Amino acid sequence: MIGGTENRATPPMPRPAGEQGEKIIHRPIGLLAELTHRCPLGCPYCSNPLVLDPRQAELDTQTWARVFAEAAALGVLQVHLSGGEPGARRDLVEITEAAHRCGLYTNLITSAVGIATSTLLRLAEIGLDHVQISIQDSEPASADHIAGYRGAFARKRALALEVVRLKILLTVNVVVHRSNIDRIGEMVALARDLGASRVEIAHVQYYGWALRNRAALMPSAEQVARALKAVDELRRRYQGELVIDAVAPDYYARFPKPCVGGWGQRSLNVTPAGKVLPCHAAESIPGLEFWSVREHSLADIWTSSPAFNAFRGTDWMQEPCRTCARRDIDFGGCRCQAFALTGDARAADPVCHLSPSHEQVIALAAMQHGAPYLYRTSAGAAA
Repeated sequence: MIGGTENRATPPMPRPAGEQGEKIIHRPIGLLAELTHRCPLGCPYCSNPLVLDPRQAELDTQTWARVFAEAAALGVLQVHLSGGEPGARRDLVEITEAAHRCGLYTNLITSAVGIATSTLLRLAEIGLDHVQISIQDSEPASADHIAGYRGAFARKRALALEVVRLKILLTVNVVVHRSNIDRIGEMVALARDLGASRVEIAHVQYYGWALRNRAALMPSAEQVARALKAVDELRRRYQGELVIDAVAPDYYARFPKPCVGGWGQRSLNVTPAGKVLPCHAAESIPGLEFWSVREHSLADIWTSSPAFNAFRGTDWMQEPCRTCARRDIDFGGCRCQAFALTGDARAADPVCHLSPSHEQVIALAAMQHGAPYLYRTSAGAAA
């Protein structure tokens, strides 16, 4: 989360009528607003689903304004305006202003391709708090190849400098995989030179497009070991100058990461068409029922949606998670990853060394080859 609010205590909400067991429903603090799935880039690790919402299905400005008001009333503190590329929305300024009026901390997550300087100036004038810009590499040619867009690197650099000139806080997102993992130091140095106050180093998470491209993206164990050592050194080098957040790669971890702070515990995601998800990849689990903001209030969805209640608490857990001392720390790991790797969303995340399927993760991590990227496009999804 942005703005240092991720550790702020929030009181639990009342349980729905008839709720039993250990399902304590907290108030959410973060909302990921996916304004559109349209994007000029084709990044092969994109977190969007393989089937993209079309433009005609997108929520209108007024509906987003209502969602933000309901989010603020629910306890949400910050909204992350994302996509696709949010700059593809002609009403981006109006949407951002609506979130700002509700008292939400506004964070624009952008590829920087599609955001005009004039639009950024208007966003600054209405109170945009923060911008996150992704970079694909420190080398322009490689960065453009990964993004599937010639000239993307130059446009990202130009917009980042403009963000800092306008005195908007800047985070640079570095998504790490086999092709760029050995240049983490150079990418952090680039972020420093651009004037970023924070760098987010995130190894690719294998859902959606990244799962399709896993063989092409998976780094070797040796690369990961070098990268982890490099991050420690970079934190020492830039201490007091840059905040460096890093997420270790799942397939090389001993324990799984907690699923978005716990499924249905701290955050929610609204898709361009209005479905509300516990996490961005939740639609990859078949059989879950997702409610839409078109038919339900955000509060009703948060407390009563079948999808949000599917993996709250611990009653759903199987062994070894059910009796594990870490079950309230990592919540059994990622439900989407458990389903992707085992076919059972209730299973222990195979990343965990205690999972009976852990050997499968070890084997997958060792399977690497120079496959070409399947770029994120509607045609790519069909392929």
